Amino acid sequence: MAILVTGGAGYIGSHTVAELLERGEEVVVIDNLLTGHREALLGGKLYEGDLRDKVTLAKLFSENKIDAVIHFAASSLVGESMKDPVKYYDNNVYGTQCLLEAMQQAGVDKIVFSSTAATYGEPEKVPIEETDRTEPANVYGETKLTMERMMAWFDKVLGIKYVALRYFNAAGAHSSGKIGEDHRPESHLIPLVLQTALKQRESIAVFGDDYPTEDGTCVRDYIHVSDLADAHVRAVNYLRDGNASNVFNLGNGLGFSVKQVIETAKKVTGLDIPVVIQERRAGDPAVLVASSAKARSVLGWNPQHAEVEGIIQSAWNWHSANPQGYGE
Repeated sequence: MAILVTGGAGYIGSHTVAELLERGEEVVVIDNLLTGHREALLGGKLYEGDLRDKVTLAKLFSENKIDAVIHFAASSLVGESMKDPVKYYDNNVYGTQCLLEAMQQAGVDKIVFSSTAATYGEPEKVPIEETDRTEPANVYGETKLTMERMMAWFDKVLGIKYVALRYFNAAGAHSSGKIGEDHRPESHLIPLVLQTALKQRESIAVFGDDYPTEDGTCVRDYIHVSDLADAHVRAVNYLRDGNASNVFNLGNGLGFSVKQVIETAKKVTGLDIPVVIQERRAGDPAVLVASSAKARSVLGWNPQHAEVEGIIQSAWNWHSANPQGYGE
């Protein structure tokens, strides 16, 4: 029996494929390669296609014995979602509907879903818990929450069990150095900082230094991508064991400010990283930190890369060896 990974050629998807392969799982991947990279796949059987292509999906499920699905395929840029909501509802929500329909027709009843901390919006308190209010502040977060609600109804009506993993800031790269983070365009802080160290950017923009935090910059919870991959595999096994559908936060429970990340990157790289302070961005909460107590307790998940220096070091290993990413 195989595990289907949608969006498996993407950043977190490719690390999860690597984790599954290391554990001896058979892996099938579907990815349209619009943002993913064929070179990021260390194995598995790739179907190049889109979830909204029902013919390709039906073919995939008929040609493989799928035991469970790990679902990453989605558009994920907050800013873009606020300019093009049609794209986000079509790709994220309708794409998920097509996937769930294909699963039902194939008799596959387990799905682990890549959700997001953006489902919470402006947090009521820190650290954020799974029972806190979900009130997204952008279209991206709203589509992910809609996908969660869709899965809850598919469970109630059709018995398809799901785990939604709401995670915070993914970062770092695989210990082998073979795969890492290569987004086009890049929007995540740590790779942007490292691109600045590599002189691919003149400076790194810090959006606001007057927040009510220790150094005035936003504080975020950074979680190593391999720890995220481990959590997805644990969630699959949780469903295999016959457990009920569930929602889990994934984070270190530790907050690091933008300035702390930049200073740590200077230490790791030994290079100068020029900084330009700009105006705050609308909708940026001062602090976003997760409580992952539930995932630790129920899934037995224990992040192995808690310190930001180690996370940045693994990312630097990848970026310094692959300054052009996957070289496309």
